[in-house]
Amino acid sequence: MVSRERMVSEFVELVKIDSPTLHERRMADALKAKLGDMGISAYEDNAGEKIGGDAGNLIFTVKGQPGAPALLLMAHMDTVAPGVGKKPVVDGDIIRTDGTTILGADDVAGIEAILEALRVLKEDGIAHGDIQVVFTVAEEDGLLGAKNLDYSRIYARYGIVLDHGGEIGKTAVKAPSHNIIDVVIDGKAAHAGVEPQNGINAIQVASNAISRMKLGRIDEETTANIGIIHGGHATNVVCDRVEIKGEARSRDENKLSEQTDHMRVCFEEAASELGARLSFKSTLEYPAFCINENDEIIEILRKAADESGVVLKLESTGGGSDTNIINGRGIQSVAVSVGMQKVHSVEEHIDINNLVKAAEFLVAAVRSTL
Repeated sequence: MVSRERMVSEFVELVKIDSPTLHERRMADALKAKLGDMGISAYEDNAGEKIGGDAGNLIFTVKGQPGAPALLLMAHMDTVAPGVGKKPVVDGDIIRTDGTTILGADDVAGIEAILEALRVLKEDGIAHGDIQVVFTVAEEDGLLGAKNLDYSRIYARYGIVLDHGGEIGKTAVKAPSHNIIDVVIDGKAAHAGVEPQNGINAIQVASNAISRMKLGRIDEETTANIGIIHGGHATNVVCDRVEIKGEARSRDENKLSEQTDHMRVCFEEAASELGARLSFKSTLEYPAFCINENDEIIEILRKAADESGVVLKLESTGGGSDTNIINGRGIQSVAVSVGMQKVHSVEEHIDINNLVKAAEFLVAAVRSTL
């Protein structure tokens, strides 16, 4: 039986551990120790070495009854900034930040749901198939842990990623592909007060391009954004160089291509009009995924929802997660809610009732594979 008291105590303990992206060592060691107390030995891959971090992904398997499909459970160990020196506050049924940092429920809530589910399965003698578990690093920085995971150790056909917000039962079954856009505009420097006509202002080129660009919500499947602009070093110099970072996302590959091309053309035309040089680069950050209502992972979740009294809500999301990467590796997977709210902000919080319900739902999902 899921223990509310145990979950709250451990959740608070874990969110206090500083675990920013690429610095997950303390979290990884704490989880290894907890798993060791459960009689589980976790393998740590070399993803950290590949990406410049101090820890790798943790991978382990809990063997179950033969013949049942293996199920992969995932959550990530890293947190966004400001995430150092977290001081969680338990306020009735709510665990929240003290207002100076994020809470870290993203994704300690996912980790805690997995840990508690494993304990309950063992303590209550619940039959299940093989359970494979991965705690990833660097999810918050381009899903680098999942991209560099040692997949030779993964044989599960289905996956549940515990990294979604809202009420328990909310399940992301569709998510977009994501292109990162890097632009460099090279103009020509000149004295802004003496001979500005001899310069080519890269900031002006950038503003002309962006002003004619479709950005924000393009349609229900597609978004685009210009997020970072760097350029110029003095007001009396015509800016000769601007660096821009943006993105485009869509759950439709053709729409993603069209939006990316549209942004490229806007930059090219603006650069040509003022005689600037342009470098435009688009890189796929992660692929889209789409799980259908009749896919087997959804059948597993439907059984679990019925057993645990959860209302299953299948939805599309505009964000990316490790779910995108593992679906791209052929593991039919969804992201399920663990109840966290207002993530990536100092208002982040979680309802303890949802945290407990997430573990109960996960136990039911594991059992539903039989």
